Amino acid sequence: MKNSITLFITLLMFSFGNAQIPSGYYNAAAGLTGYSLKTKLKEIVSNGHQDKGYAGLWDAYKIGDLDKFYENDNTILDIYSEKPAGPDAYNYTPAVNQCGGTTPASEGGCYNREHLFPQGFFDEVNQGFPMKNDYLHVMPTDNVVNGKRNNYPFGTVGSATWTSTNGSKLGVSNFPGFLGIVFEPIDEFKGDVARSLLYFITRYEDQLQNFDYNDVNNPQDGSKNRGFDQWYINLLMLWHQNDPVSPKEIARNNYAYVYQKNRNPYIDHPEYVAMIWTSTLGTDENTASKNELKISQNPVRNGELVVSGENIGKIGSAQIISVTGQVVQTVSEPFKNSDRIVLKNTAKGVYYLKTTEQTLKFILE
Repeated sequence: MKNSITLFITLLMFSFGNAQIPSGYYNAAAGLTGYSLKTKLKEIVSNGHQDKGYAGLWDAYKIGDLDKFYENDNTILDIYSEKPAGPDAYNYTPAVNQCGGTTPASEGGCYNREHLFPQGFFDEVNQGFPMKNDYLHVMPTDNVVNGKRNNYPFGTVGSATWTSTNGSKLGVSNFPGFLGIVFEPIDEFKGDVARSLLYFITRYEDQLQNFDYNDVNNPQDGSKNRGFDQWYINLLMLWHQNDPVSPKEIARNNYAYVYQKNRNPYIDHPEYVAMIWTSTLGTDENTASKNELKISQNPVRNGELVVSGENIGKIGSAQIISVTGQVVQTVSEPFKNSDRIVLKNTAKGVYYLKTTEQTLKFILE
């Protein structure tokens, strides 16, 4: 019987990992960019979303968060203790090692439920529902490491004051724009964290202004649209780009749809991130007036992207982005001296031109 159950779970997880995005799931988002796209994605991922309760997460972890990607031993896959290149310092048996409020003396005692967006910032009026129970941003993690992370924002650490067994760190930020205490997961899971947080401010964009965004540790900017302070957007976009979507994320996202009937759009469509948000890392933040830009020759056949529009010479920066969400070219003051961008190191295919004002799709032939 035990072997039969193991086989069943294995086949079930295989089906989750190889499932397809439901037909037509993102059709309503076609043609949209910027915050209009973000709001439409909010509608899509909210429609049909089922709140399974806080206790339901324990059962979800027993199926959707098993290690089938590193040791492949069916223990709980904890992003704060997993060592991708070697044996973990400890492992957790699903259900057996879960725990609640009591914190062990050291790592390896038990795992609990980590809200990547801290529930301490939630809107108290509605008691934090349904975001408190949302599987797509609540992950199983070691209790002690979860406590060390506390309500600190994620970031990059200059000098660590504490380090977990897998290398996750707590310390003072060295990332441009923030000088406070931050928590840094290992590189393997930075993209996972980024896409989960971007999902959160998309799914709950109409509730963000009720959160405690004045807390020094909360990187919200108080708006519905951008959601986070610009430094945090810069960080999350960088992590999203440097740590692309993994099979582990795809499998978990597919299970989320089985479990609570919604998905993380930034796992399904990584290109949406750059179509909505703009990074200011290393760019001139001067902006043009809000005049519509147009690509004059589309498809592009000679390697030069020709753009028309009033005041385009005031655009401070432009990015060329692939359909997978990778920034393949950044140009400072792209139209200062001409109306075109010479495309570099770009193969034939579909791309996006993103400025602070618009995102335009084009085909390179």
